Amino acid sequence: MGVPWLSALWLVPVAGAAAVIVLPATAPRLAKSVGLAVSLAVLALAAVITVGFDSSGSGAAYQFVESHSWIPSFGAGYTLGVDGIAVVLVLLTALLVPILIVAGWNDGGTRRRGVHAYVALTLTVESMVLISLVSLDVLLFYVFFEAMLIPMYFLIGGFGHGQHRSRAALKFLLYNLFGGLIMLAAVIGVYVVTAQHGTGTFDFRAAVALFSPDSGVVDPGVLKALFLGFMFAFAIKAPLWPFHRWLPDAAVEATPASAVLMMAVMDKVGTFGMLRYCLQLFPDASTYFRPAIIVLAVIGVVYGAMVAIGQTDIMRLIAYTSISHFGFIILGIFVMTSQGQSGSTLYMFNHGLSTAAVFLIAGFLIARHGSRRIAAYGGVQKVAPVLAGTFLVAAMATLSLPGLAPFISEFLVLIGTFNRYWLAAVIGTTALVLSSIYMLWLYQRVMTGPVAHGNDGLRDLVPRELVVVAPLIALLLFLGFYPKPVLDIINPAVGHTMTTIGQQDPAPHNAEGPVP
Repeated sequence: MGVPWLSALWLVPVAGAAAVIVLPATAPRLAKSVGLAVSLAVLALAAVITVGFDSSGSGAAYQFVESHSWIPSFGAGYTLGVDGIAVVLVLLTALLVPILIVAGWNDGGTRRRGVHAYVALTLTVESMVLISLVSLDVLLFYVFFEAMLIPMYFLIGGFGHGQHRSRAALKFLLYNLFGGLIMLAAVIGVYVVTAQHGTGTFDFRAAVALFSPDSGVVDPGVLKALFLGFMFAFAIKAPLWPFHRWLPDAAVEATPASAVLMMAVMDKVGTFGMLRYCLQLFPDASTYFRPAIIVLAVIGVVYGAMVAIGQTDIMRLIAYTSISHFGFIILGIFVMTSQGQSGSTLYMFNHGLSTAAVFLIAGFLIARHGSRRIAAYGGVQKVAPVLAGTFLVAAMATLSLPGLAPFISEFLVLIGTFNRYWLAAVIGTTALVLSSIYMLWLYQRVMTGPVAHGNDGLRDLVPRELVVVAPLIALLLFLGFYPKPVLDIINPAVGHTMTTIGQQDPAPHNAEGPVP
């Protein structure tokens, strides 16, 4: 038996969280240092898994597989494995958490053991996201899909900086718990249906084989109902319009580091779940509901961009941009083309980098001034040129400027969408114009012009903050010009997904008809 890399991947942050909690209350700096060391160890494990992953397309669809009995009477097993899509998101998670710990180095409040709790909760969220990404058992996935809400609730409500953080945390929890309850019914339904046609199981691969349209043994109406149960929970988590209402409040009221952990890491489990569970378990149901989901995704793309334009709060504006970006990701998933799905997976990775960069830099600025209002700023580039310059790069990445990482992923999504739903692609491109308006206008009002009253004493980025920002900017630039290493991992997994759901890329068309 080989090294259980995937078990180590999620158990190391759990053990790290426990170690941080038992440290003396008089050693907050030690707690932060241990948390950072643990997160770097997780990054090293993720790097080992990424390097060892066979991305040639000739290997097994799922690699590093571990399988052990868990609850035999219910057909539940401890089964782990990764494909290329999961590997990329595992790497994103492991990369961002140490950056977020450094970014939130002064978070945790002044309460006794506050720093210990903050670091431990962050590591716990990381652990639960990682096991959700590598699980090949539906019940195991569901348990941690729901469990990650609890530490995130305390990070928002217990350590947030906003006046309404308790209300935002409760809103976050209730929305997601309700979606999870609907999904629980669908998870139970998976077991019941598999039990009716053999041995009841929660094994993802066995369920995919049984629910396949080629098998023809399960009532299509039942599969559609199960699909809706999963999709509802993932649409809230992602979030998809109109299930997004919890996100802006939670993002604004949390600390910047916790908000990035939520939007750039935890919420990706929702879009990952759509690719892994909705499409592969229920391919016919996904095709049946595809037009409705695409409509909602396109509305989300445009809605998020338009609402962002009217915001007066820096953090709320950035939060609404994520709603627009998640619309693009979901659009690429459900157009069911290889370009769309590769673009969506790459977009998940690039959105994590760009959101982390722009949100954290904005957080550094707000921590200096004390206000989130756009009107409170002006002329920042004259007193803090490095802060303004890095914010400009991050803002340009957010609006998908060519040469920065999100452009490639957004371009792939639009190409994949145009090949099947040209009108959706055309409407989606309007968000490119709208994003230019809200990000350039934000930069103009905050960073340019005369120095506003109270801004003349703003200091520039300090070394700790540069350590946070530099790797994010470097990756945005590198992947903007050379996304091949990530796409080489993603593409074989997308090919496997397309084969599993029985979809082929449509032939390109010109004005006279299909291109021969």
